[in-house]
Amino acid sequence: MPPTARAFTDRLRRREAAVGYWVVLDAPVATERIARLGYDYVCVDGQHGLVEYSGILRALTAVDAGGRSVGLVRVGANDPFLIGQALDAGAAGVIVPLVNSAEDAARAVSSATYPPQGTRSYGPMRSGLRVGPVPAEANAAIACLAMIETPEGLEAVEEICAVPGLTGVYVGPSDLCLAVGGAFPGDPAVADVFEAALERIRTAAAAAGVAAGIHTPAGADAAKRLAEGFTFATVSSDLVHLERAAADHLSAARGDR
Repeated sequence: MPPTARAFTDRLRRREAAVGYWVVLDAPVATERIARLGYDYVCVDGQHGLVEYSGILRALTAVDAGGRSVGLVRVGANDPFLIGQALDAGAAGVIVPLVNSAEDAARAVSSATYPPQGTRSYGPMRSGLRVGPVPAEANAAIACLAMIETPEGLEAVEEICAVPGLTGVYVGPSDLCLAVGGAFPGDPAVADVFEAALERIRTAAAAAGVAAGIHTPAGADAAKRLAEGFTFATVSSDLVHLERAAADHLSAARGDR
């Protein structure tokens, strides 16, 4: 059996290290193979990924079939319908983009939580099987993660981390780089300011006792961020790795140096 949502979320609440993978392709057979490798979680990107709801559902089913990871979903917006839909499809948690304030974070938590604590509508189509049909048990099992990626979100990160019920925060490094003045993601001109922003986010999460996560381009970068104090780190994506592997093999076949 795959790891349970509750076991994974409890790990995040204890701020224990976890490594994940990012899926943007609607390719469930590939997602299943990735989910067999041993990543703690596989996140399906419903915001910038190339998947619609049916693709999210197929991907989460494939993650469970892989048997070694839990499935997360980055939803398209801080919207009760999108959050509830992802959870109903069986996600162990949601990553909510563009959280700019404590009020935004509280709204995300409410959308991911059944009454009386929250406002999630009851209809656990697939989550009733994967997470369980009992609202209180689902509330305890689901992770709600707020993305810190805007100037407003960075400025309010301490208040965001203190929101009751929030499992943690997640850095979108591309948008955060732009938020601190970068001309493009990874702009070296703002490297120092960017690293200072990451330190502020890590510190705020640690002070509030919540998890801090970040997206990274490669496994070595994930290891670096975990060593710095991030709780969890996601490695690249299926589309990026497909292109890189194909390019490497082409170069080798042609004898390029």
